[in-house]
Order: sequence, then structure tokens, then C-alpha cells
Amino acid sequence: MDLKAESDDNLDCERPAPIEVFASRSTLHGIAHMFTYERVCIKRCLWIIFFIGSFSFLVLVCVDRVQFYLQYPHVTKLDEVTAPMMTFPAITFCNLNRFRFSRVTRNDLYHAGELLALLNGRYEIRDTHLVEESVLETLKVKADFLTFKPRPFNMREFYDRTGHDIKDMLLSCYYRGVECSAEDFTVVSGHVHSCLLLSVSLTWVLLLWVLLLWVLLLWVLLLQISAEIILPTGSVLIWC
Repeated sequence: MDLKAESDDNLDCERPAPIEVFASRSTLHGIAHMFTYERVCIKRCLWIIFFIGSFSFLVLVCVDRVQFYLQYPHVTKLDEVTAPMMTFPAITFCNLNRFRFSRVTRNDLYHAGELLALLNGRYEIRDTHLVEESVLETLKVKADFLTFKPRPFNMREFYDRTGHDIKDMLLSCYYRGVECSAEDFTVVSGHVHSCLLLSVSLTWVLLLWVLLLWVLLLWVLLLQISAEIILPTGSVLIWC
């Protein structure tokens, strides 16, 4: 009899706790109302419906956000503020593509192909498996140096020639209420990039700002802190 009683006690210990006990001790909101000792079927059904609906909505939102993330979305934010007098520099053009591949010649590729990460040290095309088919075919033609005789190369001339043209980028232009066009811009060479100079008439107040900036640039050059471009007194520099 004692052995039988001990075996029954062991079975009771190994037997898992009822789902109602687990639900009553759980901190998950709503599960205690779905698995309860109460016999009110309507209340339990409502809680089950609400719980499944909330969980389904959560899964739906998560899936939607994951799909949106995999689309690599880009958000561009632009704040426009009208000011009677703009502090120099007034406008900045930024472009990560310093040159256009369609403007690169065979001579450019020969002298600066390795610098542009297009060729290796042996004048061979780098990472051909990463290049698009159309670009690869053009690159193979330009990288054929068997009968090529190199000509002199100038890095500043290269960036001025292969850089982005203001005529292709400018949609509309107004400066202080006056319409301007691509002809009002002049390319000014910087250190490793090209800048756009907008030649327009300036007020005397803005002219003083330009003169002060000119003096400041001269002072910086004398101290050898950095090299900057000295502006004409009737122009505004637009960095790109």
C-alpha cells in the first residue's frame, strides 16, 4: 500500500499543471481571462476574439514595416526660408558623383583609372562581376591600351570636363526676385571638384559681406590653415 501511495504521489508531481494555473500566473495581458475557472463562455469567447485580433494586427504591422524596410526607402526633407539678406555662402550644391562615366576618355582611364577605382595597377578592369553589362562593354573598349599613345593629363581639366553640367541640373533659378539661367553660372575649379559661380548684381550690404569674407580668406591663406578660393567682389560662390 505504501509503495502504491508513493507511486501515486510521484505521478502527481510529474503531472503538468493545468492551463488555468499557468494562465492565472502569466503576466501576458488577457490570457488569464481566456483560460479561467469561470464557466462564462461568452466572456471567454470575447477575450479570445480580442486577443487573436490584436495579435493578428500586430503581426500585420510588423510584416508591413519589414517589407517597407526591405524596399530601402529614401526620405528627402527640404526646408525653404525666405531671407532679405543671405549670409555667405548662400547656396551649396553637393553631388557624390564627381565625374560622369560617359565623359571619361581612354586617356583619362589610362592616367586616372586606378585612382577612379575602375582599373587596377596592371591596367585591368577591377571587379568585373560587379559591373553592369552595358558599362562593362564600354569599359572594355576604353581600357584597350594596346595601340594607345597616352597624352598629357591634367586632373583639374578632367574634373571640369567630366563634372556635372549646370544646364542639366538647373530647372528654374531666381535670385532676389530676378530670374537667372545657366548662362549666369561660371565653373570655378576647386581643389578636387568644380564650383559654380553665380554672377549677379549685389546690393551694397551684401557687397560688404563679400569684402569681409575676402579679407578673412587672405588671412587664412597667410596662416596656412586651409586653401580657399578668393572671390571677385561682384560674385557669390556656390559650392558643389
